[in-house]
Amino acid sequence: MSATKVAALVRAKKITAVELVKLCYKRIDEVNPKINAVVIRGLIGRWIEAEPDMVVAASLRTGLDAVNQVERVGPDVAVLDIEMPDLDGIAALPLLLAKKRNLVVIMASTLTRRNAEISFKALSLGASDYIPKPESTREPAAAETFRHDLIQKIRHLGAKLRRPVPAAASPPLAPALDRGLPNRPALAPVAHPQLLRRAFSTHPPRALLIGASTGGPQALMALVSEIGPVIDRFPVLITQHMPPTFTTILAEHLARASHRPAHEGVDGEIVKPGRIYLAPGGRHMRVVRQGAHAAIALDDGPPVNFCKPAVDPLFASAAEVWGNKVLALVLTGMGSDGLAGAKTIVAAGGHVLAQDEATSVVWGMPGQVTNAGLCSAVLPLPDIAAKLTRLFVGERQ
Repeated sequence: MSATKVAALVRAKKITAVELVKLCYKRIDEVNPKINAVVIRGLIGRWIEAEPDMVVAASLRTGLDAVNQVERVGPDVAVLDIEMPDLDGIAALPLLLAKKRNLVVIMASTLTRRNAEISFKALSLGASDYIPKPESTREPAAAETFRHDLIQKIRHLGAKLRRPVPAAASPPLAPALDRGLPNRPALAPVAHPQLLRRAFSTHPPRALLIGASTGGPQALMALVSEIGPVIDRFPVLITQHMPPTFTTILAEHLARASHRPAHEGVDGEIVKPGRIYLAPGGRHMRVVRQGAHAAIALDDGPPVNFCKPAVDPLFASAAEVWGNKVLALVLTGMGSDGLAGAKTIVAAGGHVLAQDEATSVVWGMPGQVTNAGLCSAVLPLPDIAAKLTRLFVGERQ
């Protein structure tokens, strides 16, 4: 379709402006995928430059260009596409980190199984996070979601990198980690005012609920490999902010790490001990009472806290089903998802644990529940498994 004909259609009101944009992007996608990459790179650059606290240090075409220029440019954060000419993202990642050890790397990929697997590998190699790219530039809503998520990840991950290191140690509620996370330098303790710590009740928990976001896959993999005795006797239900396909891969990784069954929750299935249930990407996961049993309930409702799946629906529903026998854990993540659900759990007599700031990639979600005075313990990631194991066999302190 020529430009003249498109203009004529608009003047005649036979095509809307939104339809025109979609048509133009469709032609870009069809004529040359490389042009589409240029378009997305340009969009990302404009989005970043529009933010008052961000600047584009460089916009490069290949991973090789990034490796060759990272020392000269000196970025705080790098958005690294998995699919690039000359040197792809997964090959460029270790080379970039070797040249700039504290570089925050966000992997960008399309929602394919192959790219999901590569994204998980990138996390194990030192990437801080990942972000799914829209499958096409034709859908304005998908582009807006991509923009929102990308800007938030850059802002929060970059802010942690620039955070000054305080001299004081953390209070007893949040002891510091004495060793770094895999492929990351050790983090210094963080000073906080003394926070309220709620006492554990005498009621042993019957289910473990976990919420996580940024940094969650790494934390979950480490955790489930150490809580076999808990999983064997109690159900574990997890909401990790993650899109479809990625949650499928994460469930498979959790099964391998824990040596226990782990899968995406299925609507209507009975919740049983000895299994890990993961909220599927794009669906909220709740638990409901089904006779004498608890069962999984999935729904396609709107995002909660800009997330789908969200932690709050899982936490709140668990409080209704298990009451004071719920133990919830909030791991690393951006935002405040999990706060409202944690309040519901505490009001029902259940208990909440949180990962501490020193070992969190982003202390948004766990920080919210901690600062709200909802936690019975705030612990470094390596200490959480031992605490959970003791609590689920009867300890209450």
